[in-house]
Amino acid sequence: MNKPQAPVKKNQTVTLNFEDITHEGSGVGKLDGYPLFVENVLPGETAKVKAIKVKKNYAIGKLLEIETESAERVTPPCNVYFQCGGCQLQHMSYQMQLDMKRQQVETVLKKIAHIESVSVEPTLGMEDPWRYRNKVQIPVANKQGELITGFYRKKSHDIIEGMDRCIITAEVNDRMVEAVRSIADQLGIPAYDEQSHRGVLRHIMARTGQETDQTMIVLVTRTNELPHKKQLIKQLTETYPNVKSIIQNVNQERTNVILGKRTLCLWGDEYIYDTIGEIKFAISAKSFYQINPDQTKVLYEKALEYANLTGGETVIDAYCGIGTISLFLAEKAKKVYGVEVVPEAIEDAKQNAILNGITNTEFVVGQAEKVMPWWTAQGLRPDVIVVDPPRKGCDQALLDAMLEMKPDRIVYVSCNPSTLARDLAILEEGGYQTQKVQPVDMFPQTSHVETITLLCRQTT
Repeated sequence: MNKPQAPVKKNQTVTLNFEDITHEGSGVGKLDGYPLFVENVLPGETAKVKAIKVKKNYAIGKLLEIETESAERVTPPCNVYFQCGGCQLQHMSYQMQLDMKRQQVETVLKKIAHIESVSVEPTLGMEDPWRYRNKVQIPVANKQGELITGFYRKKSHDIIEGMDRCIITAEVNDRMVEAVRSIADQLGIPAYDEQSHRGVLRHIMARTGQETDQTMIVLVTRTNELPHKKQLIKQLTETYPNVKSIIQNVNQERTNVILGKRTLCLWGDEYIYDTIGEIKFAISAKSFYQINPDQTKVLYEKALEYANLTGGETVIDAYCGIGTISLFLAEKAKKVYGVEVVPEAIEDAKQNAILNGITNTEFVVGQAEKVMPWWTAQGLRPDVIVVDPPRKGCDQALLDAMLEMKPDRIVYVSCNPSTLARDLAILEEGGYQTQKVQPVDMFPQTSHVETITLLCRQTT
């Protein structure tokens, strides 16, 4: 029997009406029911596209020309948007971005978890969806004897030249990266070369406390020795009083991972500080700290609302990180237990509790799926469990541990709607009912969406 042929061949040009969009922001057009996925096209548009990859069930296309334009199309304000790939949605109105993210969550909940009875709330967005990132990490290279910085071109390790700003990161971080590049160039500090695995400066990282304006600069080097470091520190600190910390991170591996294992403080403090709401956080070079503090506050206030704490509850925060959610919960709970697999994060969480004078928290290093059964054996019975897992969602063992503990409420914070839906199906099977689903736009102009969900235990 002959296999059905795709209705389009590689490098063929076709004109299509686009009617849908993928969760990554690509337009979906169909040719006799056969889908073509094309970046930078919106639903409601007609476009001429070239098929660049053809598979049995779908093709990837490249946009050649928009023939009929959607009213939701906007001109991306970033001059390297179509080269960079860091953002996926700048060509789309902000309202459409918010609607798309809500729709994405609703679709996977119906498809994967078969949850139809709960309406997904409109996505909570930002008044100003630009310049929100408090951290940037920029690669460094050498071009004709001069240091250059910039993000990599899509699907490559070629730096985009002429990129002197990133309009979703705080302006001060743009200035700091350019200052380090310029001074390092004057001093003759060589850039790292991926091909030869030689040279010194691999990445420049800048992170700034939104409320405190304190900046940390991290210089990621291949070598233990950083040439001309005294002059570099002197010029940076004399010119930029907001710089409170200069850190060197040594990464000697041939790897795409940015940070290496060894970190040393060259000047100033090991930490900078920032606040979210009333809570102060100490942030180190390796701390996981939410990159959008404004929306983090929105997210955590929603978590508090869903947790519905009255002062007498015991709460577990699984995947607690540096204690960001835990400390918010501790203000309203009797006791909060946090668990996290990264030892440095737990150390930061303990220090952050001390920093804020919070005494009703206990933080433990370990895998949540192993620590929670141990807590159960010790007689710990939480009223509420808050879980904020990585993109892969919760391990089955963790879901089993939560079901075994039988809390009244589970507040699930997710950065991946598909794994959220998978886990909700398991929790519903175990006697919980999904009550509320709230998407939050933590990363405007990108296809990522954060979702916070409330589940309540069924008693009948």
